[in-house]
Amino acid sequence: MYERKILPYLNCGLDLVGEVLYGKWKLRILWFINEGHKRPSEIQRKIPDVSRRVLNIQLKELEEHELVCRTIYPVMPPKVEYNLTDFGRTLIPVIQTIGLWGDEHEERLRHVIMKQFREVVSSL
Repeated sequence: MYERKILPYLNCGLDLVGEVLYGKWKLRILWFINEGHKRPSEIQRKIPDVSRRVLNIQLKELEEHELVCRTIYPVMPPKVEYNLTDFGRTLIPVIQTIGLWGDEHEERLRHVIMKQFREVVSSL
């Protein structure tokens, strides 16, 4: 696994939030756990583009940042569930606001993202 060699830059709230939530799938993982999808296989079905390895890494990072907690049930085969911590639940209104902003600006965002994609493809 990746080991950081440089200390993170943590001089303001945005730096701190970026450090904790950096990762392509973390916001969606938190959202789906909040929606009741607690097992890794359920989360992966909601986010089919995420590999199992990346999902596990990002769940572990969210756990290390105390946003989710993991419960392992002593059954065979082992059963694992994730729940938001009280601290993690404080992020849900923020994630919801970001999602609403994305919905409100969906057309413009799709346009600029596709424009950038086409530029990258045409330069190959």
